Amino acid sequence: MANARTMTVTSNCDVTVRSGMYTSGNSTPDYVTGWEATAGSSVSFTVPDDWTSGRIWGRTDCDFDNNTDGATACDWCMQWWLGICDFWGNGESMIRYLDRPLLLFTELCEYRVLPTVAEWTLGSSADWYDVSLVDGFNIPMEITNTANCNIASCLADLNTDCSNGTLAGCKSACDADLGGDASDSSACYTGSHTAEKCPGSGVPDYDYFKGSWPDAYAYPYDEDSDTALFTCDPSNKADYTLTCCP
Repeated sequence: MANARTMTVTSNCDVTVRSGMYTSGNSTPDYVTGWEATAGSSVSFTVPDDWTSGRIWGRTDCDFDNNTDGATACDWCMQWWLGICDFWGNGESMIRYLDRPLLLFTELCEYRVLPTVAEWTLGSSADWYDVSLVDGFNIPMEITNTANCNIASCLADLNTDCSNGTLAGCKSACDADLGGDASDSSACYTGSHTAEKCPGSGVPDYDYFKGSWPDAYAYPYDEDSDTALFTCDPSNKADYTLTCCP
């Protein structure tokens, strides 16, 4: 792969994580789109220098031996989704009309807690990268690089704030419908609520999440915080490491 970068994904989680990867466009990594990341494991692969809208996430509480039983966070539906991605070449044929690939998974599986997502777009003008909580949160993540550019992260595990029941993760303010009306919501930036009219201070629980994860993308327009979306000079040809549960 010409002008390739090295991407390393390490898991320090104390449970096995089902990792998934998505690419928008035809420039794809030289690795599978889903794999099991055992505790302490690490994989490295190359991504193209023009990798666009690349996303990597991880699921926990997965049952890898039973595809038909149990409603875990990584049940048969997630495995089916990753299988479709493999079959169709990152799912491009199925989801080319969708803005977010994870929405397809949500519609088909009715699983409403979406994971923490690491995102990259590499290009001629800049490398763009972030750790996104826009869809939701399930595990802490950190993105480092070999060029000493800024670190994107969500290091705190806020799941520990919820002490009762079985916890899969935290929904986003929009997905939890904290605005009360999804068609006109400050949490979803719909209807009369635009980015120009509503800063992050108008998003329910923004201070709680941004205060805990200052270097993560907390809501769709969080780049105004200057600590959400990070860049690195593409001339550095930086390699990146994503650490789950750093």
